Amino acid sequence: MNRIVISCGGTGGHLTPGIALAEGLVDQGHKCWLFISRKKVDERLVEKYPEFEFIKTSGLPFSFRPVRFVRFLLTHFRGFVSSFRLLRKLSPDLVVGFGGFGSAGVCAASALLRIPFVLHESNRVPGRAVRALRYLGPERVYLPPGVRLRGLGPSQVRHYGCPVRKEIQPRPLPQSRAALGMDEQSKLLVVFGGSQGASVLNAWAEENFEYFAHEGVSLYCVTGMGKGEERMMEAKTRSGAVAIARFVPFTDQVADLLSAADLVVARAGAGSIAELIRCRAPAILVPYPYAADNHQRANAAFFEQQGGGIVLDQDRLGDLRREVMEIIFNDWLLRKFRGNLQRMDRENGLKLILRDLDEISQDTRARNRERKLEGVQC
Repeated sequence: MNRIVISCGGTGGHLTPGIALAEGLVDQGHKCWLFISRKKVDERLVEKYPEFEFIKTSGLPFSFRPVRFVRFLLTHFRGFVSSFRLLRKLSPDLVVGFGGFGSAGVCAASALLRIPFVLHESNRVPGRAVRALRYLGPERVYLPPGVRLRGLGPSQVRHYGCPVRKEIQPRPLPQSRAALGMDEQSKLLVVFGGSQGASVLNAWAEENFEYFAHEGVSLYCVTGMGKGEERMMEAKTRSGAVAIARFVPFTDQVADLLSAADLVVARAGAGSIAELIRCRAPAILVPYPYAADNHQRANAAFFEQQGGGIVLDQDRLGDLRREVMEIIFNDWLLRKFRGNLQRMDRENGLKLILRDLDEISQDTRARNRERKLEGVQC
């Protein structure tokens, strides 16, 4: 049995693959601790996983603004000190960092304590944390297929996909629609701004609901925590029936949500895209234009190239309604997208990472035995 710390807090895009990895490791008999941030989205998401031990650490995202930069330095120093103490107490065999501001102090502390650590980058443009931490000597850096990062040797890099939680599986449409309280017969458009929501997509959904309802399209919008209360709207269809729209701040029914959708309008975080692929959910991706290094645009472009859906930049939001209508009633195109999504899901990133972590653990134990033998001989 290995003792493994997983640093994965800050956003759902970091936390959900960390939980997926913890599920796989625990199933293999390993002991895990998950280091998360103090953000509300982390607190809400981990409520569903009482079987895991979550530890909150300090940290804030990087900013060039003077006041925020000072706060960034202070919180990360506190995070590094607390991580150093925690790692000495827990004495793990391995640390896994999923990028983001939460991983910096934990992985730096593990390097100082000479605890082997690995990094995982889900986005097609590696983030600042992974770019900085690569110089501290990680055992391995997991990157998306086709992505390169200078300064790493071939033995350090593996091109594996994003781990997906085991509950995220495609489900029958009647079951998923019933779980959401949505009609099985009508078309369903899901608007999903990721773990933190997207105000511009929420506003677009509300403004266009009556039009979609008239055309026989119902709507389910995950607004994000702090962006309004749960509510429902109703409007008449062309035939006089009733179409509904549900607006919810948060959902832990992601598999039902994506399986129920005929079409999804979503941001382009790597975690959300991995879940779209797993649930075979065709999507129109609207990348967040202010994401660091424009990484969501790169994620979305790859998704479109692989045939999972299309990309529409936020400055063309006025065209979104037309794009939705051209796709959601085109059953041939929707089947084509779903077939491509199934092909994209052939490689199970979680299984590959678990197998590789076992190899790293075996190599580490072998090196430690060699050091002990050398010490005895000396």
